[in-house]
Amino acid sequence: MYDRYKREITYLRISVTDRCNLRCRYCMPEEGIKLLRHEDILTFDEIVKFTETAVRMGIWKVRITGGEPLVRKGITDLVRMIAGIEGLKDLSMSTNGVLLKNFAADLRKAGLQRVNVSLDTTDPERFAYITRGGNVADVIEGISAAREAGLIPVKINCVVRNSKEEEDAKLVADFCSRNNLEIRYIHQMNLDSGHFTTVEGGIGGDCALCNRLRLTSNGILKPCLFSDIGFDISKMTFDEAINKAVSIKPVSGMVNHRDNFYNIGG
Repeated sequence: MYDRYKREITYLRISVTDRCNLRCRYCMPEEGIKLLRHEDILTFDEIVKFTETAVRMGIWKVRITGGEPLVRKGITDLVRMIAGIEGLKDLSMSTNGVLLKNFAADLRKAGLQRVNVSLDTTDPERFAYITRGGNVADVIEGISAAREAGLIPVKINCVVRNSKEEEDAKLVADFCSRNNLEIRYIHQMNLDSGHFTTVEGGIGGDCALCNRLRLTSNGILKPCLFSDIGFDISKMTFDEAINKAVSIKPVSGMVNHRDNFYNIGG
């Protein structure tokens, strides 16, 4: 499955909820957000049937995101359902890690292969400030549980304001070095202004290599994070939505005034 710029589209990111148990300053306003109604969020059956169609059409890599995916009730069951799709080769999850210690073993048994964990500092006070009340010890325990369960490699996503030489980022780098963890530096992005850069240690943000589609928790299929383009999968067949998204995928990201990081999965 190729777009008009000859990029092979093989990767689907699925946001399963717009809810999160942290309030990171670069992601959510202090007063919180207007949450989607439960009846507007895709059911597990809808997610699985769409993913089956996507895999049949050429997708072989899926990442589960949020919000925070571990707050979605029954998330382990959803992982098991997706993991059972014939032809899917890579199933991972992005998480803030707060609840990971409670889920890691069951997620691995259900078929999840690996996790990316957000960690912007290891300093407890700084972490509590950035996340508006989070406990970094919970995340560190979650990372340990993920490794013990075999969700490897564990990759750490570290958001930086300007560079990886910032004190918080250096603390995370040291933690990763001591614990044999892979680190990726993600520069703060702005959907409204279209500001983004390539992820250091990954290929995210490199438009020439982008092989992704994104499904929001309320069923909008997007060909690009930095674009207002989206197709409601409830108003057309899944095949049609996928074909439309692939055919109109832009050469590069621009701006996104329609969505936020907490509901599109970053």
